[in-house]
Amino acid sequence: MVQDWLWVVFTIAAALSQTARNALQRGLTATAGTAGATHVRFLFGLPFSVLFLAGIAIATKSALLAPGVNFFLWCALGAVSQIAATALMLMAMQNRSFVVAIAYIKTEPVLVAIFGLAFLGDALSWPVAAAIVIATAGVIAMSWTPGIAAANSARPAALGIIAGAFFALAAVGFRGAVLSLPGAETVLLPAAYTLVWALAIQTALLSLRLVFFDRKVFGAILRAWKPSLAAGFVGALASQFWFMAFALATAASVRTLALIEVLFAQIVSQGLFSQKTTRREAAGILLLVAGILLLLWTHPN
Repeated sequence: MVQDWLWVVFTIAAALSQTARNALQRGLTATAGTAGATHVRFLFGLPFSVLFLAGIAIATKSALLAPGVNFFLWCALGAVSQIAATALMLMAMQNRSFVVAIAYIKTEPVLVAIFGLAFLGDALSWPVAAAIVIATAGVIAMSWTPGIAAANSARPAALGIIAGAFFALAAVGFRGAVLSLPGAETVLLPAAYTLVWALAIQTALLSLRLVFFDRKVFGAILRAWKPSLAAGFVGALASQFWFMAFALATAASVRTLALIEVLFAQIVSQGLFSQKTTRREAAGILLLVAGILLLLWTHPN
């Protein structure tokens, strides 16, 4: 059935949208700073998420869902974990050995598989588990920079693993929130509903932080409202696709397929900057492609 493969379409669309959002956020860093550029995705994404929800509800002629306590707990877990993961990643990037942290963050799919099994009962077949490990190993190989002293790698490695764990908890939390909404005839409505509440929680938390500790950032964000609107829209669109994918497949499968974003970035860098692929990178690409193909071939439909 076509619906069995929709999670693949949604995941690839989410990865592409996220790439565009990251590019827009990088452009905002110079004017709004790191904190401001990060807050933009939530603050300016929230209105678009409300429009998505209203549009989907009207188009499908569906009544708004009635969430229970479990929904809000899952949603809060996802929202807070995503903020924590982002903060840890930014801390790691301030370290001279930040590339080590980025490599360890790529262990996220493996951690998602563990947390998904523990919290949601998302069991994986051995072939799918092998695909996750192979693809993750490929991305780590592509991200790793040899020659970094082991003595300087302990802190960024720890930050990377912890950040990856929080990103994994975020994925599991959002999938748990989507699945906890009963009675929906399509994945569109639960995904949109979860997105609104997740962005509302994140916007409230980060806005409070800025009010008490960095009010000047708000002014910088408002002055850059035009590019911020674009980043907010694309960010909300990416999250909408992520949540729809989470409704149809395990978070581990979705986040593993999402590693294809790294391959896209590698291809673009080769084309734009004519950079040669090293043997290590080539081996990583082969592992990543093999892992993704194995995942798609063996994923239960």
